[in-house]
Amino acid sequence: MSKLKVFNSLKDFIKYRDALPSAVSIGFVPTMGALHTGHASLLKKSAAENTITVLSIFVNPTQFNNTDDLQKYPRTWDTDLKIAEESGAQVVISPDYAEIYNDGYRYQLSENNFSKKLCGAYRDGHFNGVLTIVMKLLQIVNAQKAYFGKKDFQQFKLIEDMASAFFLRTSIVGCETIREIDGLAMSSRNMRLNEAGRKKAALIYKALTDFTDLSKAREFLTSNGIEVEYLEEHFNRRFIAVYIDGLRLIDNVEC
Repeated sequence: MSKLKVFNSLKDFIKYRDALPSAVSIGFVPTMGALHTGHASLLKKSAAENTITVLSIFVNPTQFNNTDDLQKYPRTWDTDLKIAEESGAQVVISPDYAEIYNDGYRYQLSENNFSKKLCGAYRDGHFNGVLTIVMKLLQIVNAQKAYFGKKDFQQFKLIEDMASAFFLRTSIVGCETIREIDGLAMSSRNMRLNEAGRKKAALIYKALTDFTDLSKAREFLTSNGIEVEYLEEHFNRRFIAVYIDGLRLIDNVEC
């Protein structure tokens, strides 16, 4: 029998949360589901550092600027629960849209500098959706620590800065990217790659790490049938977004 407590109602979860002893430390891993080894690593780190680990599963529509992308986002509920339990989570919250956006998304959080660069330059409104949902979830869970992967480094940095700007008591913990053997950063979107696309995707990491010249890295990818949206360097990191057969993938490495 599963030991997971699964809450579809935020009111029920908040009641549970409020009843926990003050000495209990909570770690929080927010996700959109379609869990993989990267998510599992976040959960395991949280489980090692906290009394209780809470996982959220919510495919957040406000951060999608492409309706087709939202509809095709993988949903793997049963597998997600299995991975969650095996990785040390005790609690899963999976709210519906009407409850978490009880304001109809009238209230939004925005950042007016870094969110306009990289992914933000190509995905209008994306980071408003990300920051808004994360702020809501952080307020609901009220954890001591929340864990985010650095594969989405821009997202991690914006959330870290948001927590500081709004004096949140939850510490934002960045965790290193988990990769496949060939270097591809683990991502829920990888599930949508066919065999040929998966082989192409391995070239992303090669381009990031094998070339010192960005123009040559871009040329290498383009010559292999990969559309490069951006390839830039910031914060001593190299950032990339590409399209493979219409599927958008991102990555970054230190440089």
